[in-house]
Amino acid sequence: MKKRRLTVFAFGGNAILPANIDGTQEEQERLAAQAARIMGDILKGGSRLLVVHGNGPQAGNELLRSEEAVTKLPPVTLDYCVAKTKGEMGYLLEKALRNELARRKKSSPVVTVLTVVRVDARDPAFRRPTKPIGPYYTRYRARHLQQEKGWPMVEVEGRGFRRVAASPKPLEILDLAAVRLLLDAGYSVFAGGGGGIPVVRTRRGELRGVEAVVDKDWTAALFAHALDAAWLVNFTEVPQVALHFGTPRQENLLRMTAREARRHLREGHFPPGSMGPKIESTLSFIRRGRGREVLITSARAWKRALRGQSGTRIVRSG
Repeated sequence: MKKRRLTVFAFGGNAILPANIDGTQEEQERLAAQAARIMGDILKGGSRLLVVHGNGPQAGNELLRSEEAVTKLPPVTLDYCVAKTKGEMGYLLEKALRNELARRKKSSPVVTVLTVVRVDARDPAFRRPTKPIGPYYTRYRARHLQQEKGWPMVEVEGRGFRRVAASPKPLEILDLAAVRLLLDAGYSVFAGGGGGIPVVRTRRGELRGVEAVVDKDWTAALFAHALDAAWLVNFTEVPQVALHFGTPRQENLLRMTAREARRHLREGHFPPGSMGPKIESTLSFIRRGRGREVLITSARAWKRALRGQSGTRIVRSG
């Protein structure tokens, strides 16, 4: 029997916990329900579904809880924060998708896989941490944490100091075989949450958790390549990829070949802190395997993107 095509759907943690809400459970459940409607559309099209989500705001909140309770409970490391929030978000999204499928009168099993990813201990990202995480600190508290824990800090004008973490690229998804089995058995799977829990392998072959944050876009692309996905859908805050973004010369793109995307990336149109990782991981997916098509769009533009009226589709060639 021929397998149904696989769609890998990736979106950031701010889709469930944006900066402009209080972050109550009720608010997050409402936003999770909106995301589940899009997942329902993907399943309605006959595709199998693997969902990879970010957890930046959620991990930041977990770090804040740990910091506030430091006089009562021992603090936890960043890999533990990623694991905790993956479980929390998996429950939230699983419940939302189950409810959405019930509303559509569709029976389909759903599961969350706590996902461990291997990174390279020699990845240059460990020498140059760039990913802001966690709460904002005063200058005094930031200096104390730098001295006590060795945390690198950056100042955000008008808000205070913030810890920055390494963001190494994922090399191997240790739970890949389990995810493949579940997809083949008909499950919709939530995996790679927060980019996955980062570990390195020691010289003795043991796994050791590391203080790092893996970019969910790279983990989604790695999953898509390893599982031979037909479609990678990547949600962001803007409806389309654009050249000269935010200027009077802004040019929205409905379609790009991989060659064109690579050229625009070299020309500096996609900065490292915004669209850059999405384009780089997209090119990795298309280049390394039989990646057929990537769609980058926003939740608001989803319906129009399906009709080819919005979003940006990136294909191997013309």
